[in-house]
This record gives sequence, C-alpha cells and structure tokens, in this order.
Amino acid sequence: MQQPHSPGSDSRAMSQGGTDHLPAAGHAQFDHAAGSGMSMKWAALHEAAAVVCSLAGLQAEIRKSEIRNFPAMMRDTGGWRLDLACQGVDDLAAFMEPGLVALVAVSARGLSPAPAALALWHEFVAARAALLALVPPPGIKRRT
Repeated sequence: MQQPHSPGSDSRAMSQGGTDHLPAAGHAQFDHAAGSGMSMKWAALHEAAAVVCSLAGLQAEIRKSEIRNFPAMMRDTGGWRLDLACQGVDDLAAFMEPGLVALVAVSARGLSPAPAALALWHEFVAARAALLALVPPPGIKRRT
C-alpha cells in the first residue's frame, strides 16, 4: 500500500503548487516496499500452488532459481516492470485463493478435486510464465 505523501516535504511538489505528485525518493521507497510485499505473496502463492499440485495428483514442482528469485529481480529492475509484476502477483492471488478454497471444499465432500485442481494448476503456471516474461533480458540495465 502506498505511503501518504506530504506535499510540503518535496521541493518539486512545492514548485508545482502543492500537487500530490510523488517525489522520486518516495517512489523508490514504495518500490522497495512493493518488492518486499511481493516476495511474501510470491512465496505464499507457491505454497498454495504446491497444495493444488498435490490435489491434482501431480508430483511436487522443483522451483528453479528464476522462479525463486523473481521478486528480487523485479525489485532490482523497478519501474513499469515492477508495477506490472506487483499487479500480476495480486491477480494470481485473486484466483488462487478462491480456487484453493473451492478445491478443499470439494475434497471435504468426498469428491475428487483432481480435474479442477489440474485446471487451476495450468492457469497458475500460465499466469506465472507471463509474469516471468517481465524479467528483462541480459544486457538491460537494472536499477540499483
């Protein structure tokens, strides 16, 4: 969540008549906070995905380094890629949470959740692949 901004704390905002533009320094802090929050969500999503994978009857996924390191890569990259990554992780959570709840409910009724779990797993993998495509190719300068 974005921190409140005091227009008087930034000379640029003051020169613009006190508008509520974010200062560059404030934006960097927001990016760091967003990257940190995204790391926690990313880890939680993969824990949920492991349960979905199990309910689908699949072997547990071995996470590659590019998957594990995605939040840090996006935090280091910053800018529009970080913004899209944060939104994408939120979108993943928006369908994984109710999907997992539904799978557990089906399983609790003694029915097989495998077909629905497999569909949810494929959706997760496809959405995650789209997010991983946000990682800049080698040679693109990252923010440090």
